[in-house]
Amino acid sequence: MESQNQQQQNQLNIEISEEVAEGSYANLAIITHSHAEFVIDFVNVMPGTPKSKVKSRLILTPQHAKRFMKALTENIKRFEAANGPIQDIEEIQLPMNFGGPTAQA
Repeated sequence: MESQNQQQQNQLNIEISEEVAEGSYANLAIITHSHAEFVIDFVNVMPGTPKSKVKSRLILTPQHAKRFMKALTENIKRFEAANGPIQDIEEIQLPMNFGGPTAQA
C-alpha cells in the first residue's frame, strides 16, 4: 500500500493556458498513420462552406493512440450509462439544406 507521501510524488502537475482552455470545436476527425505515428486532424466543417480548415492536429505514438482509444471507449461507456445511448451520426437524417441556402430549380 502506498503512503500518502508516495502518492503525492506520483501526482502529475498539469497546467492549461486560457487560450487552450477555450478549446476548438470540431465535427470531423481525419486520421492517418505511418509506422511511427498516428496523426489526427480535427476539422470544423460548416454546411454550405466549400472549404474547411484543420483546427487542431494531434500526433501520437502507436502506443499512445491505442491508450487514447481505450480511454475514449471507457469514457463513452460511462457517458452512455449516465445519459443513454449516443445516436450514431449515420442514423440521424439531416435536411439537405441544413445551414445552407435553400435549393432552387
